[in-house]
Amino acid sequence: MRYLIRRLIWFAVALLGLSLLVFAALRILPGDVASVMAGTNATPARVAAIRSRMGLDRSYPQQYADWLGGLLHGNMGVSAISGRTVASQIGSHAAITLPLIVLSLLVALGVGIPMGCQAVLAGSPRVRSVLHTIAIVGGAVPALWGGLLLIMLFGRGVGLIGILPSQGFPDAGWHAPRAALISLILPAITTGLVAGAGIMRYTRACLISMEDSDTVAMAMACGMTRRQAMLRVGLRLSAAQLVSVAGLTFAQMITGVMVVESLFNLPGLGAMLINDVGNRDLIAVQSELFLLAAFFLLLGLLVDLMHHALDPRLGERTQHVGGEEHA
Repeated sequence: MRYLIRRLIWFAVALLGLSLLVFAALRILPGDVASVMAGTNATPARVAAIRSRMGLDRSYPQQYADWLGGLLHGNMGVSAISGRTVASQIGSHAAITLPLIVLSLLVALGVGIPMGCQAVLAGSPRVRSVLHTIAIVGGAVPALWGGLLLIMLFGRGVGLIGILPSQGFPDAGWHAPRAALISLILPAITTGLVAGAGIMRYTRACLISMEDSDTVAMAMACGMTRRQAMLRVGLRLSAAQLVSVAGLTFAQMITGVMVVESLFNLPGLGAMLINDVGNRDLIAVQSELFLLAAFFLLLGLLVDLMHHALDPRLGERTQHVGGEEHA
């Protein structure tokens, strides 16, 4: 509990610092949302009226206090361009991006962990060498290039085996779940294969480090085969490290997926953020950037807590340090 409380306090401090950083960075950037909304032929009086209505004529501390107070009450403001609340705008676009990230992570884990294990446990040295090469090459392939190859192979209307849609998202959204899910298959495979190559390399490295450990040797002495000992004991002992890698991979996918969304013409968070930045929609952009960065921090916190729960040595080390401080 002491460890959890300490981590939560630091998480709150990091969120406060993050909000200050996002607010200050956007005030440094050139451009004025009031001028964009007023149009090119607007008079200075109209621009000033829009700035007053949006609260942009107030001091920076007052603007920051208003924005932070709104965030604490769940109010992220109203988009100056679309007129929609920022929360509803983020929610509608996140309904595409978040399922895509989850599908991509499932692909990455489903490819990376089994192939990483096979790269160590395969009986043929040639097979192990081929799998190791695949992991290196897969991690070096840019997601955009891999996505183009998948479109050329499987894209409906343009691919050699045109069985999957390669552009857009159904107008009905998740009210047509089958069509929505099918439209995310190619983007998820594109992101998942690249991320899976990294998980594959790390899984292979973890199992190689466990191969000569006393724990695996003890399991084999108790009657397990080498394969059973590596999978049942070595892989389980590497679970904490693999959770950390999966968490980092999930975080990296947020930015990777936004690039892939543009290739497959998906109206996700990436398209929303690019559109709002281009329109100088300051109110929307600062809340969107804050939420994305806060998601990174939250993911890091969850991975840290899971790593602490999976690895008993961390708990023992924390108790030992706490006992010394108390003494």
